[in-house]
Amino acid sequence: MTTVSSRAGTKGVPRADRERQILAAATEEFGRHGYEATTVAAIAVRVGVTKPLLHQYFGSKEGLYLACLDPVGERLLDAVRTAMAGHDTGAPSTPLRVLNALFTALDGQRGAWFVLYDPSLPPGSDAALRAAHYRDAIDGLAATGTAELLHAAGTTDPLDADALKYAWRGLCTALVRWWIEHPDQSPEAMTRRCSRIIQAALAAFATGDGRG
Repeated sequence: MTTVSSRAGTKGVPRADRERQILAAATEEFGRHGYEATTVAAIAVRVGVTKPLLHQYFGSKEGLYLACLDPVGERLLDAVRTAMAGHDTGAPSTPLRVLNALFTALDGQRGAWFVLYDPSLPPGSDAALRAAHYRDAIDGLAATGTAELLHAAGTTDPLDADALKYAWRGLCTALVRWWIEHPDQSPEAMTRRCSRIIQAALAAFATGDGRG
């Protein structure tokens, strides 16, 4: 994982580079601790700048969060869209393409997933509404994908598709959380691992294995 060293130092650094340093540190802090527990002061110390400078650049803690969220949301949304559009012969199944796209998009900044999927955002705030915009767009793609998978399997109950959509989001969140705890795992290794797990689960369900 890419991390930003504490007190990286920004004296004499061009503003664009300084902003990138701040956003990298803030994204990691928001992803690791959540919006509520993250402070502007902690981010400033980590980068080696003052709180007034962060407020000058981003206006507020919420402004800083939104500056982190938009690139994350756009990157993940674009990754899912691109993965779902790929139907080349011999390509992995749609779920595996999406997982690989997510792992690739998050590589180097894995905690960014939890910037978008942060339960501590203040309800009704601009931060919560903006995050919901991206989550709803990703959920819409997931709903389309799950409906197609179930239709291909002969299942047309819309509640089945809705339940699977929620299960899919939970699975992605759990896998990213596990991935953060195993930094040696590359996106490709994670995709292969998921393929093995999915195949094993499908085999177990197909044989009606009710052990345990």
